[in-house]
Amino acid sequence: MSGWQETKATALLIFQDGTIVEGQGLGATGHAVGEVCFNTAITGYQEILTDLSYAGQIITFTFPHIGNIGANAEDVETVKMASAPGARGCVLKADITNPSNYRSAEHLNDWLKANNIIGISGVDTRALTAMIRDKGFANAIIAHDPEGNFEIDILKAEAAKFAGLENLDLAKTVSTAQTYKWNERSWEWEERVIDPKEAEFHIVAVDYGAKANILRCLVDQDATVTVVNAETPAKDILALNPDGIFLSNGPGDPAATGEYAVPIIKELIESGLPIFGICLGHQLLALALGAKTKKMHQGHHGANHPVKDLTTTKVEITSMNHGFAVDGDTLPAGITETHKSLFDGSNCGLMVDDKPIFSVQHHPEASPGPHDSHYLFARFMDNVKSHKKEAA
Repeated sequence: MSGWQETKATALLIFQDGTIVEGQGLGATGHAVGEVCFNTAITGYQEILTDLSYAGQIITFTFPHIGNIGANAEDVETVKMASAPGARGCVLKADITNPSNYRSAEHLNDWLKANNIIGISGVDTRALTAMIRDKGFANAIIAHDPEGNFEIDILKAEAAKFAGLENLDLAKTVSTAQTYKWNERSWEWEERVIDPKEAEFHIVAVDYGAKANILRCLVDQDATVTVVNAETPAKDILALNPDGIFLSNGPGDPAATGEYAVPIIKELIESGLPIFGICLGHQLLALALGAKTKKMHQGHHGANHPVKDLTTTKVEITSMNHGFAVDGDTLPAGITETHKSLFDGSNCGLMVDDKPIFSVQHHPEASPGPHDSHYLFARFMDNVKSHKKEAA
């Protein structure tokens, strides 16, 4: 009669200090290094995993049931023209159960494999989240081998030498390789809608890792969207004759991306055109205006973050995903802080006092339930309409 045997670990999460967390492997095999963060949303795991702002990160999901609605081709935020995937790995509490949802096209485990995302389950995600909350972001390596054969010393050495996301430009790695047009608007029930009509306005979106739903929200505002690479010179952007400029979300350290992005944005500001930025686009705009950014202790990642619009005094429940923030104390004269996090008081928005230019840190395109911030797209297009009317 055989005795009880402990299940062999088929996945490891090894931190830079050598701490090893064991679990069961999911998705792709192999290993990947990244910054470990946590996300508090209870829905939208596919959108989260394919958000290019998560490039270079390993996501810990605080909600215990991930994958129970399966996966499909529609709930993906990565634009097909992007040159790299989003998250490097994911950490789960429970094993993925068989999907139970009418929209499911495949098991999440199969989807993770197809998208080269490594996963580990069986982890005490509550304890891991508390550790990040108390100690800040952690760098680690995630590894998956179905046979449970790991070269621990090699993995520890690779984790130890990972320098983290500070001073790392990741926007360049995820930006579109070529200019393209986007004409898909927000979905109607079970239908992806291509807008066939000629739009009244033309927006050029600078892609630092753009989410698909941001582009849909722009098209909803009667706009044709042209998406360009992050390093596209200002003169080439202006040669496209845009009515407005959009600066997208994206991953990495804004100060590093700003080395080439800030000079471009400064020229775009001088053009007088309306500009709207989200997330990394917000941070880069702030840098171009003379402010500074800083690394956050644990970042903001979730779908229930309260943000106050200081221009209206209304509080919005927002979706957030960032590990860097604009230092509100460094905003120069002529720049007004428009939004503030009610969790920690960090800057979440700004506007230029004498120009049609503004930006926000949170994600108004997200639909975690509340649509509280969708008005920002209309605010941008109001600026575009006014500017175009004045220029006529």
